[in-house]
Amino acid sequence: MLQDKDRIFTNIYGRFDRSLRGAMMRGHWDGTKAILEKGRDRIIEEMKASGLRGRGGAGFPTGLKWSFMPKQSDGRPHYLVVNADESEPGTCKDRDILRHDPHTLIEGCLIAGFAMGAHHAFIYVRGEFIREREALQRAIDECYDAGLIGKNNRHGWDFDIVVHHGAGAYICGEETALLESLEGKKGQPRLKPPFPANMGLYGCPTTVNNVESIAVAPTILRRGAAWFSSFGRENNKGTKLFMISGHVNTPCTVEEEMGIPFRELIERHAGGIRGGWDNLLAVIPGGASCPVVKAEDIIDCPMDFDGLRSVKSSFGTAAVIVMDKSTDIIKAIARLSQFFKHESCGQCTPCREGTGWMWRVMERFVRGEAHKHEIDMLLDVSKQIEGHTICALGDAAAWPVQGLIRNFRHEIECRIDEFSRNAHRVEPVLAAAE
Repeated sequence: MLQDKDRIFTNIYGRFDRSLRGAMMRGHWDGTKAILEKGRDRIIEEMKASGLRGRGGAGFPTGLKWSFMPKQSDGRPHYLVVNADESEPGTCKDRDILRHDPHTLIEGCLIAGFAMGAHHAFIYVRGEFIREREALQRAIDECYDAGLIGKNNRHGWDFDIVVHHGAGAYICGEETALLESLEGKKGQPRLKPPFPANMGLYGCPTTVNNVESIAVAPTILRRGAAWFSSFGRENNKGTKLFMISGHVNTPCTVEEEMGIPFRELIERHAGGIRGGWDNLLAVIPGGASCPVVKAEDIIDCPMDFDGLRSVKSSFGTAAVIVMDKSTDIIKAIARLSQFFKHESCGQCTPCREGTGWMWRVMERFVRGEAHKHEIDMLLDVSKQIEGHTICALGDAAAWPVQGLIRNFRHEIECRIDEFSRNAHRVEPVLAAAE
């Protein structure tokens, strides 16, 4: 079990003072100037050595991503963009950082900005996060007043932070669509290459990172890469915020060690499964875009990137959605299909047309109003969408459907058989009384 002394987010529940004074009492902004004095190269090497992988879902090594920024400026400014457009169903960690522990993020922005040669950071906040944006802006204002950021600040690296409020579009969580939105354009993904590290915001070198990825950096650099990499398995290092929702007794967001077994995570922090472990049906382990996993496959599964890949799913953002046997699993996945259909930007034909088609077929599966050969047809169409779009929304729409067919095909077939029996049942006709 992760000890309290090893937790990075010490106020994730908002129980303590959220002000700058309170954050400093908990150890934030301690020795920040000394960290910057290590130099850009050493900071990036330490981040690489820590084994930190991006916490926004893709899991790309954070230190490596920082190293892609040009070492020397060609006259264009460098930018850091923080992705706080947390819009995927089940994912709710970044909002807790913004409203309860914002100084972890602000200090992380300064350090990451310095490591990339950036004097400006933009934090793109989800449109629905009104109170979170207000809390973040208060914390930023405190830092400006205290001379921690801004021009001629006490750390010797001029640095400005701008909070940008989105309009509630899921697609803007994709890094290039986010950049388009920041520039005042329609939020649609860009073709890559060129990649943001060379041609990003306003055509300048840019790194886009998730809130949690940036917020953990100061503690890693204070306590050392070896400390952070002592948690978890090879290629799955560090601590992680897990979001546990659905049919558990105490839903929560909790920081734990990477690789903790699913059963231990639920028993220790979520009070167990509602109705007991025999009542567990399935789990979506990393947010709505991750394939659903059957109960028997996930109970002892390590909760990290490699562990969930071994059960043909994905770690994603570690947004664990638990479903007990009261769940209509077909209807649950159909609801996710509707979400992805609604949030498609419409730029790519496979996604624009395919997500709507999959949702309509899934709605018929919910009723059983279909033929069994359509199950394979739906699977085939999902594979034509997957990997054939500019961004990963097509993949995100296809994977839940593929997981349902792989793990619960029998449920779909039984629903179709039931509908067929009911449709062909001949009701007796009662003769009218004379």
